[in-house]
Amino acid sequence: MTYTRRAGLFVSLALGAALLPSPASALGSPGHEGQSKTPSGGKHGSDIYASATYSTIKVRQVSGPTGGKRGSISSVDVNWKPPACWYEPVFTGQELKDFVDRTDGDGDVGIHESWYGKGLWADHYQDGKPENNFDDTNSVAEGYKDYNIGKDGYFWRSVAPDENDPDSWDCGRIMFWQDANVVPKVPHAPTPEMLADYAYNQIKVPNTEIELKPTAKSTVNLPTWVWLDKGTFQEVKVRAELPRTNLWAETTAKPVALHLDPGTGDATTFPASGDCIINDDGSIGTPYTPGDADKTPPCGITYLKATNGTPYHLKASITWQISWEGTGGARGDLPDGTFDTTQDMNVQEIQAINR
Repeated sequence: MTYTRRAGLFVSLALGAALLPSPASALGSPGHEGQSKTPSGGKHGSDIYASATYSTIKVRQVSGPTGGKRGSISSVDVNWKPPACWYEPVFTGQELKDFVDRTDGDGDVGIHESWYGKGLWADHYQDGKPENNFDDTNSVAEGYKDYNIGKDGYFWRSVAPDENDPDSWDCGRIMFWQDANVVPKVPHAPTPEMLADYAYNQIKVPNTEIELKPTAKSTVNLPTWVWLDKGTFQEVKVRAELPRTNLWAETTAKPVALHLDPGTGDATTFPASGDCIINDDGSIGTPYTPGDADKTPPCGITYLKATNGTPYHLKASITWQISWEGTGGARGDLPDGTFDTTQDMNVQEIQAINR
């Protein structure tokens, strides 16, 4: 039997149900009605290749710091998002047959379609029975003979890291064959830029820990100097490769600026924009030295009002410039990313102080 999540969705909407059925309890798609059962593979069991949420893309960090506290960057473009779905090679003909035998035919044939039962796989991939795709045109997928065993190529399947993303429905073809060394010419086929987007979402950058003077408590109307030492921030490069395709991309995040948000409107930032440029040697701002108390820092804050027991929340955001290069000399830029950290700032009401 086969059960499509899409069929379950349609039925739920028609009945006005409050909750959508899970893949394990979805109704049968036309032509494959019947009772459901819990799948034995993928995220429900031990065979990861049963799940269309599993990707074979290999990701590794090529350069940049790997220790200490790190986190993911956020795109400054609110409309940018990592790829919701794509197609990638999963099985040779023999591997598909072995998978069907090993799992008793329980697994995903696409993002939103699972086949539970060996006979379904044999009908389509062994005996040549056509099946329906769930793409925009509801096209027909022609069947195969003996899993294409002996032919040079791979069965490709849709992949979606988050099957609940509405855009994951854009990849509606069931698993299909493509000859070796050829990327299929279908919407949402992988490209170097797609892999660059995927790598972007895997980048981890170090926490933004800025140096302050004074460190414990600032003073009204006197500047607080802010800086980052040379070498604190280095570019981070992540490589994503899709096996069996010769496709790869390296996405590089380069720190270019520090933005200060003092956490209150009663403050002046230096520069006025709050954007402290990274110097040629990789440092930001200038370290405070004795005698600088009355000078204007190249990067810093002057608080104009005391906190009186409730600290301000100083937010420091590093802007990371993102670029990529990949297979065949392809290259380009992606939206800048930011990474924020927040720390408490207490400000005392003293008009003069010796430093």
